[in-house]
Amino acid sequence: MIEYEESDEFKKDLKKLAKRFISLPGDLQTVKKAVVELRHLLNIDNLSTFEITGFHSANLSFWKIRKFACRSLKGRGVKSGIRVIYSWCKSSSKVVFIEIYFKGDKENEDKERINRYNV
Repeated sequence: MIEYEESDEFKKDLKKLAKRFISLPGDLQTVKKAVVELRHLLNIDNLSTFEITGFHSANLSFWKIRKFACRSLKGRGVKSGIRVIYSWCKSSSKVVFIEIYFKGDKENEDKERINRYNV
């Protein structure tokens, strides 16, 4: 079982984006099961997640979800442009969501923010 946590910055990002994309909170729950748990519990790579290099340690790694199906963006499927950055702690089976953004607003993840969670 994976323990999920959201950083304060992630909560702000999600709240802001949910005003534009109303289905986002529900879509995030789906992603937890269909992407994160498949990847880390069952070791099934469905090509939705990619490890962010340069930030991992012995027990902590950082991942980007690039294939995120958002029902509010009809007709785009998993190519919605929503990106989610999270950390995965293997020893405690814990995921901390760090950042969520729309690719149309921002091209890449906030590397400084990731560094703050790289402890």
